[in-house]
Amino acid sequence: MKSPTALNPHLKNILAKKRKQQGDLSYYSKGIQQGDKVILSQAITILESTRLPDQQLAEQIIEKCLPFANQSIRLGITGTPGVGKSTFIEAFGSHLVGQGKKVAVLAVDPSSQISGGSILGDKTRMERLAHLANVFVRPSPAKSALGGVARKTRETMMLCEAAGFDTILVETVGVGQSETLVHSMVDFFLLLLLPGGGDELQGIKRGIVEMADLVLINKADGERIKLAKKTRIDYKNALHLFPPKASNWTAAALTCSAISNEGIEKVWEQIEKYIKLTKRNLYFESNRQQQAKYWLEASINQGLQTAFYQNETIRTALIKIEQAVLNNELSPFQGATQLLKLFKQRSKD
Repeated sequence: MKSPTALNPHLKNILAKKRKQQGDLSYYSKGIQQGDKVILSQAITILESTRLPDQQLAEQIIEKCLPFANQSIRLGITGTPGVGKSTFIEAFGSHLVGQGKKVAVLAVDPSSQISGGSILGDKTRMERLAHLANVFVRPSPAKSALGGVARKTRETMMLCEAAGFDTILVETVGVGQSETLVHSMVDFFLLLLLPGGGDELQGIKRGIVEMADLVLINKADGERIKLAKKTRIDYKNALHLFPPKASNWTAAALTCSAISNEGIEKVWEQIEKYIKLTKRNLYFESNRQQQAKYWLEASINQGLQTAFYQNETIRTALIKIEQAVLNNELSPFQGATQLLKLFKQRSKD
């Protein structure tokens, strides 16, 4: 008995051709530069892959796209869980599209530290925004990256810029150290808070507030309007206690309601004022340069760490030295010194 024939006898050849195209550098570089969101998504998946062939292809894609990057405004958005980040981003992103902007949203989801999985629910929560033609929403699993920020977020931003997205929104998980990393890759840092008055001031780390270029009290609607106004005044007064920013920008405190779209346009007005000021006083460009230097050093450190732990000699020696440290036969510092000395010797060979 003969097997049934395929509906399309040429399907096998078509799929083979497609797979070959997707392994081709020009397929990605041209597709990204043409603003193809499907190809952009595929390229970001390669970027996030830990497979060596994918990593090599990702480097080539970034190299091809680099001349077309760095033309966007990069905005970091953080806040405690429940503050309404996704609702705000949907309202704010829709406003930007109405202003003629092309918006990319990089929403970094918390991941399981056991399985490395993540919910990746931001496309569901931002369904209306994600379906707009000039919007690209990409949830990225945080995995084991410091502070919950996806390891490849900065490179992903570059690909989005090459695809023509002129406004990049990076949402953090809002759990602490991630804010510092996001601050090191964006031009403007927005802190979202709930109405809460003095109690809220006690619950937010000083460093996060100090990094903020705008403090925004969300959910200022209904019975919470009065409390939101009080919280805004508390933060307005607190912001004056911080030392002047290197950008010469004075951070403001505003209120908004993402659900009713109240105050959203004022947020963009503040960002435009900030960009105008920092480009005029040259801080914008110098900050971008400092960020590039920071990420160069971070990439070097990450590469050295990977090379260290993947070295077979080190992996063998590490087992013995770890046991010696656990048995108090060797101090952690002595053990580290021995391993680093061995690594240097093997690097010379």
